[in-house]
Amino acid sequence: MSQSTDENVVKVSPYEGTLRGSVQVPGDKSISHRSILFSAMAEGTSRLTGVLDSEDVRSSIRVVQALGAEVSLEKQIDGSLSGGITGWGSKGPERPEVELYCKNSGTTARLLMGVLAPWDITATISGDASLSRRPMRRITAPLMMMGVHFSPEEASKLPIKETGTRSLKAISYNSPMASAQLKSAILLAGLGADGETTVIEPYPSRNHTELMLPEFGARTTAGERTASVFGPVTLHAAEVDVPGDPSSAAFLVCAAMLIPGSSIQIENVDLNTARVGFVRTLERMGGEVSVRSVGLAGKEPYGVISASYTEGLHGCEIPADKIPSEIDEVPILSLVAARARGITVFRGISELRVKETNRVKAVMDGLGQMGVDSWVEGEDLFIEGQPNLKMPKGLVFESNKDHRLAMTWAIAGLTGDQPVSIRDFDSVKVSFPQFMKKLEELER
Repeated sequence: MSQSTDENVVKVSPYEGTLRGSVQVPGDKSISHRSILFSAMAEGTSRLTGVLDSEDVRSSIRVVQALGAEVSLEKQIDGSLSGGITGWGSKGPERPEVELYCKNSGTTARLLMGVLAPWDITATISGDASLSRRPMRRITAPLMMMGVHFSPEEASKLPIKETGTRSLKAISYNSPMASAQLKSAILLAGLGADGETTVIEPYPSRNHTELMLPEFGARTTAGERTASVFGPVTLHAAEVDVPGDPSSAAFLVCAAMLIPGSSIQIENVDLNTARVGFVRTLERMGGEVSVRSVGLAGKEPYGVISASYTEGLHGCEIPADKIPSEIDEVPILSLVAARARGITVFRGISELRVKETNRVKAVMDGLGQMGVDSWVEGEDLFIEGQPNLKMPKGLVFESNKDHRLAMTWAIAGLTGDQPVSIRDFDSVKVSFPQFMKKLEELER
């Protein structure tokens, strides 16, 4: 299926068989981050199972250790992490002796700002070159309204020095964007404020924070576009079982939909409605895909996603209010749109420009290499599909060290008619280190 030409370049050839059978994907990245951060904040020792072992999640582990949490997570046979985390609880985090380096993890950096907010310590939060280009003012501005100090005060990029306070002010914040990271940072700060802290969003975003916090003893409300916490409160230890990551599952689902004769099931995957928007989009495109709920992991529904090869996929329109529920899947959905009949429109995709890279430009560049027309009008991305697309020989895709793009272009090679190469393919370690292995498990 693939071969490495050097440590950063992978060559992927068209797949001649089918993808069939059942597989599990690694633990959800968003839930893994939160389970680690909340456990570190809590009194006592929390027990975690199914935690994703990836570079991003390791960033969260390192920063909570630097702040005094005791982490005893061990690698399991299935590649996940399980074990205990003893948090700092009511005594608060230790003053870190080093910069809190978040590497490429935006979730770590942004949620960490909320974690530190209720404590009168000073810490410097930093990241790699990619993370240091991503906007942080969206987080610092509302936290400053609550009483947190940042240096420089107008800082919009990392590194940023944060000084918290034990006299946080509860706020009601009308967010200019639907962002689970922004919402979570404010809610985590609100745990240390006196009264109700509320975030109101223009569209629903991922709600893992408000679903998980009650497991740790916090009182929350979780509406469609509104979330609140009531403080002050000290979290207590909990048990968290992390279900599979639907964003990782999406790549396998789309591969099966594009490879003739394929039929797969992905088991034990999170089915939170704020995370499976990509399934609804594939349904609107005529795809043979379905979900079946099996149970609950805490308040997170989990179950099975089934997908089969589908002839006659057609374009559709994805409204702006649905984009937050499939924001990480837009690159791979764009590849499906490139193979569908007609035009697909993704409305309101501005947030994609400030991910690990400018994903709008990167997707358009990659599709252009394939010979697929795409364009932007305002904040909307248009893709004109070619069901009988013949790919040029010798394509070399740039992942821009973005894990979602690396996997998207790998699926392009797998489902195309010519081998392709992907630069910096090892960026998949950020979220789905077992990506190629899981595809191989489905080979028939």
